[in-house]
Amino acid sequence: MARRNDHDGGPLSPEKPHPQSLFAWLRGRFFAGMVIAAPIAVTFLILQFLIGEIDKRVVPLIPAALNPETYLKYAVPGFGLIVLVVFLTILGAIATNLIGRSVISVGDRILGQVPIVRSLYSAFKQLVEVFAKDNTDQFSEVVLVEYPKAGTWCLGFVSSSARGEIGAALGQDFLGIFVPTTPNPTSGFLMYLDAREVIRLSMTVEEGAKMILSAGLVVPEFPPPPRPEPKSSKTQTSQSGK
Repeated sequence: MARRNDHDGGPLSPEKPHPQSLFAWLRGRFFAGMVIAAPIAVTFLILQFLIGEIDKRVVPLIPAALNPETYLKYAVPGFGLIVLVVFLTILGAIATNLIGRSVISVGDRILGQVPIVRSLYSAFKQLVEVFAKDNTDQFSEVVLVEYPKAGTWCLGFVSSSARGEIGAALGQDFLGIFVPTTPNPTSGFLMYLDAREVIRLSMTVEEGAKMILSAGLVVPEFPPPPRPEPKSSKTQTSQSGK
């Protein structure tokens, strides 16, 4: 290790780092603990709020004979959520058979005749069906879009290619890009751009959503770590080598 010389030309020992004060050490450990505990606490508080809101609305609808509060004299946290899950499961089982589909079809026609309810019901139904479908084209890629002016780029998600009337008007080479807002990715706007005008990224949709939620503070690793090779390909390689 190199040594410094003083004004007389004599060698000096290398400088030692200053010892950390007790306050600085405690502050560093405090912030480290806060980074670990904050996500857990926020997740717990959100779940507690949601379960409490569901219980307040579902438990009063349960008959007294089936309500555990009648016998225990105290509220059972999460009982309303359990009842809601069981109810939705039974409703889904009924809706998948022939009689259930017929009843739902009649209900759709009735709600479709009410002026104000018709618009709300159809809009929410279409929205739920879009997210419920297992469609691989939904948010398949993360892209960079030049918006709102040249030289300014924002993150977007590929929703689908141009279809229907939009595809006939613009062409099949256009992509539907959903550009979410920060830090609330559920709101945003839809734009159609030529596929040659977007920059495709290798990050996953989940990583892009995390980056938007954190306002750019959480950046995915690049280049991404190599994915493990499937066992089948390794086996074929070893067999071909033999």
